[in-house]
Amino acid sequence: MIVSAATALGFGSLLYAAKPDVFNTLDLSPSEVMADWVILKKASRKLYLMKEGKILKEYNVGLGGNPKGHKQQEGDNRTPEGHYILDWRNPESLYHLSLHVSYPNEEDTRRAKKRGVFAGSNIMIHGQPNGLGWAAKLIQKFDWTEGCIAVKNTEIEEIWKRVGENTPIDILP
Repeated sequence: MIVSAATALGFGSLLYAAKPDVFNTLDLSPSEVMADWVILKKASRKLYLMKEGKILKEYNVGLGGNPKGHKQQEGDNRTPEGHYILDWRNPESLYHLSLHVSYPNEEDTRRAKKRGVFAGSNIMIHGQPNGLGWAAKLIQKFDWTEGCIAVKNTEIEEIWKRVGENTPIDILP
């Protein structure tokens, strides 16, 4: 179902698994699939792919193990909040596939430095740990990451295809 953005907003060492050809997993033209914006609502554990103010697709997500509040520093297990960019992708991820969130931004870095801590890095939207995709129904019932945004492997494959580099992402409480 497509609804308006206003409606949406109002309300280690693991086995390396071979990756499928994620560029050909959907039989849709680029004009039908490319999102121009991503929204994450942490409280409801929902990720939305948006295009021209409409929801293209909605996903249930797992977050950092300490999800309330904005990420303050490395190791706090929080998922950041704010406006970021999905600025690069990792096809060799330990978590099937991953898209990088541009955390920390200048403000995040400044706040952490003022407190004498490292802001953290490598916040990603990613799939399940390699070799454990079969366990997603169980794993996704928990907030289990170190601050990342986790989805099922089939979902990260779809997101991978629908979201280009330099797509904005707004992470809301």
